[in-house]
Amino acid sequence: MWDPRLVRLALLQQLRAVYGIKVKGGRGQCERRRRDPEATAAVGKIFGVPFNALPHSVVPEYGHIPSFLVDVCTSLEEHIHTEGLFRKSGSVIRLKALKNKLDHGESGLSSALPCDIAGLLKQFFRELPEPILPADLHEALFKAQQLGTEEKNKATLLLSCLMPDHTIDILRYFFNFLRNVSLRSSENKMDSSNLAVIFAPNLLQTNEGHEKMSANTEKKLRLQAADMFQILSWKRYRLCWVLTVSVLLHHWKALKEVTMKLLVTVRESEDKV
Repeated sequence: MWDPRLVRLALLQQLRAVYGIKVKGGRGQCERRRRDPEATAAVGKIFGVPFNALPHSVVPEYGHIPSFLVDVCTSLEEHIHTEGLFRKSGSVIRLKALKNKLDHGESGLSSALPCDIAGLLKQFFRELPEPILPADLHEALFKAQQLGTEEKNKATLLLSCLMPDHTIDILRYFFNFLRNVSLRSSENKMDSSNLAVIFAPNLLQTNEGHEKMSANTEKKLRLQAADMFQILSWKRYRLCWVLTVSVLLHHWKALKEVTMKLLVTVRESEDKV
């Protein structure tokens, strides 16, 4: 079994050496794990609660996914054709009432309007104690999107390997749902680019979603979110395995070169005797 710390170190070194990407705040994940248990005291709540404190449902091919996220996505799939889904705002009063009901264990999604459910979903991600896309990877992810196509994909996959497995499962489930929404863009007018701009401020927990965005900000959001939308749906474990093998081969090659040099030195010494 590989030591996770060594795998993480290999990933960080590969990102810096090959792509010039340095990940800041390497201890961020450990700090988040220490903070998570403190939030488990809010039993029954859904909003503002870390993933590990929420009820989960087992979803084939994805694993354990927060039940609220599964319920919301399932409900919205029935209205996936709705024009302006996620773009049109729901009623603030209705959203507040629906959120309060859900936080008290009551059911209310079946009778809620699609725009209200969509607004609630954005609020769910926005109010997480920590952004689902780790804050210490934001700058690195943005730098990765500025690379060439092949390098960008590889670097982003390497960065995804630094995220917890559970986070990747949730992202894969949610991004697959967004992909299904984008496939009906001829009806709902919500293609992957529009979805990326809408969800990036919520997934990253930035302030851009509450202010008028400049062209630069919109471009940055498209780079960060649209590429993550496509790439994180892939299986990252295959890449991790390739990376691990590459690292091993690299060290094996270096060791082989040292051994050959040692043998040559010994042989030369023997010839002189």
